[in-house]
Amino acid sequence: MLEVGTIAPDFCAPNQDDVEICLRDIKGNWIVLYFYPRDNTPGCTTEACDFTASMPEFDDLDATILGVSPDTPAKHRNFIEKQNLSITLLADTEKKMCEDYGVWQLKKFMGRESMGVVRTTFIINPEGEIAAIWEKVSVRKKKKSKGETTEILHVNVVKEKLKELQAK
Repeated sequence: MLEVGTIAPDFCAPNQDDVEICLRDIKGNWIVLYFYPRDNTPGCTTEACDFTASMPEFDDLDATILGVSPDTPAKHRNFIEKQNLSITLLADTEKKMCEDYGVWQLKKFMGRESMGVVRTTFIINPEGEIAAIWEKVSVRKKKKSKGETTEILHVNVVKEKLKELQAK
């Protein structure tokens, strides 16, 4: 697995419009790179909608949001249209990015093992270094305190960390 402070692995992958997006072309900006298992599934939809809703705030922080899954550009287009998303989704059909970033792992579900994407988010700084990592992400966590339950959105945790990193 990658560590904070290491250089982010280079990548080039097609987006939902079959336009190749490469790290070298967007380096110099803050990048929120999040990996998710599959389009149009409950957790992945919630995560994509949360990032879309927060996009203006990420824009204000000069951050580019990129979602990555092994789905095809056509599946990404369908997902974007169906959910009215405004974020960019990259198609890693060969799972090269997933492997380079260490998120293609053995997963267990209901007693069965299979390889798949472990939901993970990275912040890459303008120098191309990994500035923050969240592994095995829960898109929305319930936190109980003094008899009250509050919901913590992963997207807000990422946004706060980005603000903190930029303030340094």
